[in-house]
Amino acid sequence: MKSKPRISILLLVILALVFAISLVFLFFGRQLAKEFHVIGIRVATLFVTFATFASTSFFSYLIFNHNKVMRETNSDANKRAELFREMQFSSANYAIVDFFDGMTIDKESTRYIDKYIKKGNLRFHMIEQSIDEQDVINNPDSYCYLTIKIPYRVVDSKPVASIIFDRLTFERNNIKYRFQTPKSEGESFAFLLYNECTQTNNAIINLIIKKDSDFFSFDEINEFTKIKIRLRINSLLGVEVKGISELYFTNPERSDFDGGNTYKINSSMFLLGDMPKLSDFTHYKSQEK
Repeated sequence: MKSKPRISILLLVILALVFAISLVFLFFGRQLAKEFHVIGIRVATLFVTFATFASTSFFSYLIFNHNKVMRETNSDANKRAELFREMQFSSANYAIVDFFDGMTIDKESTRYIDKYIKKGNLRFHMIEQSIDEQDVINNPDSYCYLTIKIPYRVVDSKPVASIIFDRLTFERNNIKYRFQTPKSEGESFAFLLYNECTQTNNAIINLIIKKDSDFFSFDEINEFTKIKIRLRINSLLGVEVKGISELYFTNPERSDFDGGNTYKINSSMFLLGDMPKLSDFTHYKSQEK
């Protein structure tokens, strides 16, 4: 962009110089002819050639500059059109879920602990904010593992392909228990399971806590005020929606036989964090469990 003014100034200077010399030849043509004779004709021919070259170069530069401006304009118009098509596609093919019915918190199956945790794989897991991820891998028996299962339904647009938990926060007596994605995984994919008996879809995510944590005890009913989930929802057509889902529920209506708790979700509120857009990843991780 800085070279464009310089080229324009240079061409204008050359053209001005050519025009000035042309005026000199016009007014002092006879004197020059007497002094230079045949050499004057050669000089005039050389000058005309140079002037033709200068004018042709300037005209070519104008054409080049015009084509460059038109190319940039067309490129910008194409980008705007592509953005509009993506926005139109995203607005028609996103997915939003609503969590409902009963949320359960139970012990994670030892089969899955052996399959994932003890092999150094934290897929489908979130860890408590104060926990060192590497210590979990090195000392898996020093931690407690929970499984949260939350029924959900699609309330708008297309079916769901994946649900990614970015952060999970439990509140109790003004105390917040925060869970985050392990850095080695980058994303905490919820395992999506369809229950044929109840005919409901369930999002399952596993939590890793310290054994001495007061977050959850299997010997008593664990009460929570609210659960806040920061998540991303991807539809089958690859459109992503970011938002925060807040769950409001009664205290556990029952304690399960294995010490887990079941919570009746009275209402849930989804706060849209960003407009629907095409997902920025090209493939989904395998969600086999």
